[in-house]
Amino acid sequence: MTVTTSSDANGNVSAATARASERAAEHAEAAQLQPVTFAKALNTALADALEASDDVVLFGEDIGTLGGVFRITDGLTDRFGEHRCFDTPLAESGIAGMAAGMAMNGMRPVIEMQFDAFAYPALEQIFSHIAKMHNRTRGGLKMPIVIRIPYAGGIGGVEHHCDSSESYYAHTPGLKVYAPATVADAYRMLREAIDSDDPVVFFEPKKLYWSKDRLDLDALRASYDDGAPASRSEGKAVIAREGSDATLVAYGPSVPTALAAAAAAAEEGRSIEVVDLRTIVPLDDATITASVRKTGRAVVVAETPGFASVASELVARIQERCFHSLAAPVLRVTGFDVPFPAPKLEEFFLPSVDRILDAVDELQWEG
Repeated sequence: MTVTTSSDANGNVSAATARASERAAEHAEAAQLQPVTFAKALNTALADALEASDDVVLFGEDIGTLGGVFRITDGLTDRFGEHRCFDTPLAESGIAGMAAGMAMNGMRPVIEMQFDAFAYPALEQIFSHIAKMHNRTRGGLKMPIVIRIPYAGGIGGVEHHCDSSESYYAHTPGLKVYAPATVADAYRMLREAIDSDDPVVFFEPKKLYWSKDRLDLDALRASYDDGAPASRSEGKAVIAREGSDATLVAYGPSVPTALAAAAAAAEEGRSIEVVDLRTIVPLDDATITASVRKTGRAVVVAETPGFASVASELVARIQERCFHSLAAPVLRVTGFDVPFPAPKLEEFFLPSVDRILDAVDELQWEG
């Protein structure tokens, strides 16, 4: 949107008036947009991918007639038929193994693991075959598989239903790992994952399924189909909130929490920048490094237990690349190194605004 200021050609419109006009226009524009849920964006992305290519096929536990536990595949069997979107037995290893075989024969399977930790029986198929087949065949076989995993806490579940298992997959060469945090990215990144010739583990934050953004979903779909490379998300982190005093690095379900912490810090006079990674593998080192070199302080926020985790890797990389710009050691706010707790204890386990603000307070501000 173009903003007219007092320095513009006519010189008779003040900057304040221009800003007010811009806000009014943005408000009017937003008022015309319909709220879209994270779940609706995912469902639309799957439908558009099925429409775009007959090679795309969806399967998993309860994703057919029921439409998935979280209704992400709702209506897709009716629309595209049982041969394109169908139920499987309760056998995660079999689901992953069948996807590997289909991909080796030219299809693009998109599979759903009903809950995060229930994917563990499939790890042997994922780690030993799906991740390695392209390299094992010296590029002879592509593995265009998307493994959708509803993950993380915030819904009052228990262990095996709320694990943050991204560190296992990020540690495995041959896999890409996506973790969208916004409704627009839910659509955009799932389309990208399905279009990828590499296997993608696609983490969907359960607590964000029913979050809403006002956006023009039809325009987003059209822009994706236009194929502009600049709109792609893989390996491109975004600055979700600009700041100058410290950087919060987050992904997936931790992004809204980090943004809330940054807003609370602003009330205390601190300007906090928030980086949304979007994809963990590949990782956008450049955006992280530029942000931390600008602010001089950093906290990594993630729900996964901190020991030997994605958060640990991020801290190590920031220390290596930004050492001479740092005013304080890089800190982590993560889940604790224990199994995911019972629902009444969940709020103490997950990174919260207060825990993030406590970490920010420890970033050696004096002097």
